[in-house]
Amino acid sequence: MSNSSVAPSSFEFTVFSDLGSLRYLFFCLCLLLFMTIISANVVIILSVCLEKSLHQPMYIFICCLSLNSVYGSVGFFPRFLMDLLSDAHLISRPFCFTQMYVIYTYVGHEVSLLTVMAYDRLVAICQPLHYHSKMTFWAVLSLLVFTVLYPVFILSYFFYLSISLSLCGNALKHIYCTNWSILLLSCVDKVVNNITGQCLAVASVFIPLFFILYSYLRILLVCRRSSAEFRGKALQTCLPHILTFMNFCISVFIEISLSLYKVDDVNPIDVIVLSLEFLIIPPISNPLVYGLNLPQIRTAHRHFRNNKELCVYMRCS
Repeated sequence: MSNSSVAPSSFEFTVFSDLGSLRYLFFCLCLLLFMTIISANVVIILSVCLEKSLHQPMYIFICCLSLNSVYGSVGFFPRFLMDLLSDAHLISRPFCFTQMYVIYTYVGHEVSLLTVMAYDRLVAICQPLHYHSKMTFWAVLSLLVFTVLYPVFILSYFFYLSISLSLCGNALKHIYCTNWSILLLSCVDKVVNNITGQCLAVASVFIPLFFILYSYLRILLVCRRSSAEFRGKALQTCLPHILTFMNFCISVFIEISLSLYKVDDVNPIDVIVLSLEFLIIPPISNPLVYGLNLPQIRTAHRHFRNNKELCVYMRCS
């Protein structure tokens, strides 16, 4: 192997070098967004964990969705905030692949959770008499294990191929490590990686998408034959999930489009904004969608806040 194809020990994010004094504005805005994401999702997590009336499958899945948002945000923002203020934007090879693993598994867990939540709504609306017999504690636990292990299993071989690639450069034209940006540095044929990537897309995106669409087609057919009151209740429980799923699909589509587009022709600020949309909008919108649309979570949050204020008052008095 020639010296030009030796695997680099570190990568450089070239997008940050063109920001100039705007980096400080971006830092303040992104720090505020990071704190908002963590705070909003922690409120959902605490509301579900502390309120016994919310210890039901649907709310447990919502809690896991918020946990995944915290996982993805913590895996991305600290390094990103450091890059905004730093003059050197180097990231070590192991940390680069670790960051990529966290972000990709965050996406995989999000898709799996949305799929499981669609199944939960399918059983609740289409088979209400069998809901409690099907969505038992062990069934919910098995579904949660599936949401965690399925993306890891799907991504394992894909990451092995990416790590073993011979690279001829270290400049990444992105704000975080992505498989596509690393593939562009490859010195060898990328056919196997491209085929693996297509299979990964089918297994991790299109199959869950097909199941979610199938679930809502079944729900729609049941609602057509039901009363207006039943349709109203079904819409109330399904609307947050539909909004979350559509929002996530749009975010992923933007990120995939950005990866396939020649970023050399795109303004660096546009690259940062579009990439952040993928990592900011779903985590910050999920608590708002579920917190505003589901009265049970609003009530639990109000009850939790009142208890906290009472404890503070008693402590002060």
